[in-house]
Amino acid sequence: MPARTIQQLARDDTALMHALLDVFGEAFDERDVYGDHRPSAAYWHSLLAGESFIALVALKAGAVVGGLAAYELRKFEQARSEIYIYDLAVARRHRRQGIATALIEALKGVARARGAYVIFVQADQGDDPAIQLYTKFGTREGVLHFDIDPAGGGGRA
Repeated sequence: MPARTIQQLARDDTALMHALLDVFGEAFDERDVYGDHRPSAAYWHSLLAGESFIALVALKAGAVVGGLAAYELRKFEQARSEIYIYDLAVARRHRRQGIATALIEALKGVARARGAYVIFVQADQGDDPAIQLYTKFGTREGVLHFDIDPAGGGGRA
């Protein structure tokens, strides 16, 4: 089994960003969401060079086999921040090899370097592999998630 490395993406890593979106599309069975309307290289340069977005990839023999996208959220009530894992996935044929764990461990290092006080993530009910993974790292909270349409419309009862 080839050695794996974890790499944080930088401004010019747009090819790796494309590969990461391919992994997300396959893993989440949402190839259209992650593939049909990809941003321009200029957009990715800006995103990857910014302070709030974090992208990590797991590489084997130079190929992206997993990764995560996270955001640093600077707080207003105290001079601190928290990190939100937005997406984390490993390609199907590379699962159960510790890649997701290695990605979270690498993110913990990024969080420490940035002075973040917590990393948080949400998992869908019934996504037992994700719940099992995240339980290794932290405390489970019971919360509700709401999507609010900025164009209007209302909620459903």
